[in-house]
Amino acid sequence: MEQEQNQQKLVPAVERAAGILDIIATAKRYLTVSELARETALPKSTVHNLCSTLVQLGLLIRRPDQTYLLGPHLLRWSNAFDRQTDVAAEFAALWDQRDIPHEAVVSLGIPEKGEVVFIAARQSAGGHRFPVRPGLRLPAPFVAAGQAVLAHASDYEVRRLFADGYPKPLTERSAGNLNELLARLADVRKHDYAIEEEQCQAGITNLGAAVLNSLNRPLAAVMISVPAELFSGKVREELAQVLLDITQSLSRRMGADLDSRRG
Repeated sequence: MEQEQNQQKLVPAVERAAGILDIIATAKRYLTVSELARETALPKSTVHNLCSTLVQLGLLIRRPDQTYLLGPHLLRWSNAFDRQTDVAAEFAALWDQRDIPHEAVVSLGIPEKGEVVFIAARQSAGGHRFPVRPGLRLPAPFVAAGQAVLAHASDYEVRRLFADGYPKPLTERSAGNLNELLARLADVRKHDYAIEEEQCQAGITNLGAAVLNSLNRPLAAVMISVPAELFSGKVREELAQVLLDITQSLSRRMGADLDSRRG
């Protein structure tokens, strides 16, 4: 009943405009007014007036063939949302509400020019073998947090990122060259998280998953680190579920549309 009352308070024109923006955002091709009218079940004249208004406001762009795509003003809102939402504060708040797995370190890193810069960390009483302090930098190809972010890029984008040189491997298990890295990223893309076993530090296994922003692009990554000898099949499943719960919660708080990604 309360939900129905809230829906009755919506301004119809605003609701219809938002619906048009949602349809255009998720469409696999550019749509005309007639197609938008069919999608929304609104009169063609109403859709035309709404689209014209959205074009004037910079929320839509009318293409020469009279189809529409999203306008640049939306990017301004997206950037403002990212600025006003502190992913580190959200990370801390989430972990203050739950227990950290035994002997684990949970960290938050942000991508920066082929590296991951860690900006926050939480650890259990026994999680001291892989100390993560704010400001720690690690090459993205060798750490699960970095691999999780890189997996969202195309192979072409990854090659461009390391066009000026590939970092020196950290351990004998690190991806030794770009082709080896791309093969590992292909495997990461089959899942929602990355696992790297002793590629960053001997004796440590890391799981990483990306935190997405309002454009469904990687904003940061969460990583869980545990001693390699404790990483059994059961532990893997438990840690992976904890990791995905956290990153999905963070992504939603950052404005990501996870349902559209699954579609």
